[in-house]
Amino acid sequence: MSDSSRRIRMRVTGLLAGATLLTAAGCGTGAEGSTGSGGTEGGRPEITAAMYPLQWLAEQVGGSDATVTGLTKPGVEPHDLELSPQVVAGLESTSLVVYIKGVQPAVDEAVEQHAADRGFDAATMVTTLPAGQGQGHEEEGGHAGEPGDGHGDEAGDEHGDEHGVSYDPHLWLDPSRFATVATKLGEKLAAADPAHAQGYKDRAAKLSADLTALDKELASGLANCGSDAMVTSHEAFGYLANRYGLHQIGISVDPDAEPSPARLAEVSEVAKREKVTTIFTETLVSPKVAEVLAQEVGATTAVLDPIESQPATGDYLSAMRQNLTTLKAALSCS
Repeated sequence: MSDSSRRIRMRVTGLLAGATLLTAAGCGTGAEGSTGSGGTEGGRPEITAAMYPLQWLAEQVGGSDATVTGLTKPGVEPHDLELSPQVVAGLESTSLVVYIKGVQPAVDEAVEQHAADRGFDAATMVTTLPAGQGQGHEEEGGHAGEPGDGHGDEAGDEHGDEHGVSYDPHLWLDPSRFATVATKLGEKLAAADPAHAQGYKDRAAKLSADLTALDKELASGLANCGSDAMVTSHEAFGYLANRYGLHQIGISVDPDAEPSPARLAEVSEVAKREKVTTIFTETLVSPKVAEVLAQEVGATTAVLDPIESQPATGDYLSAMRQNLTTLKAALSCS
């Protein structure tokens, strides 16, 4: 065992239990919202969105022509969401459930059992990345599930697929893919509610344009950086890394997983080799392990938001722009 591995093992062993308790206390409560009482409200379709980014997207596209309700309350880690029998039963009468299979097992099961014919799985609308993939730029015209042409995850992946699917489900962190989802949702709602079809299409087109503009901002801001290495609490940023030519090094695959000292030693060695100056923490995950790693490699920490929950201020667009500001500072981008 290397000296680095021994040091991290001694310093992290006492923190893992505490970090787990903090995570469970902050995001394992299984709180959820209400789906409403029926498929329509005042003649408007009722859309149930599984988590914040999808709720935000549905609200932008649905506008005043639809009622949108989220299943995951602000501050709740969406991966840990549990649904009450009442909420699950309510899915039988909702007009559409917008979700991403593989993020929230409870939602996946509820949709399969109670809304299979009314599910809108955003992952089926775009080209996905394999789980653990997210380095470099994707190949043009690639097929769903095929890796891009970037270098692999040097630190390795000891956890494998923690989401129950073969792809990375965090697709909303690539605005270009999210724009495609917006367009497809607009088409879906227009077909389901012909009386307001043009409104859905117009709002989807505007949102797609806004997301395309955001994509250009990110591409420009991250085009010339001193480093491309992102050490993150968990591997949520594969799409962002893949889209903008960055290299994600995740401490763990799942936010609830306890990284082993061996894994931390691996990440430490890569971070030192890459001369990483910032270890990224998240809003809903305890920063303790990342802080220990940062101290070990002589780096600082900064929050990079995976936007799995509603930001404390602003919305998806402002959170993504804050991520850009954080990345530019951490990676010495000009």
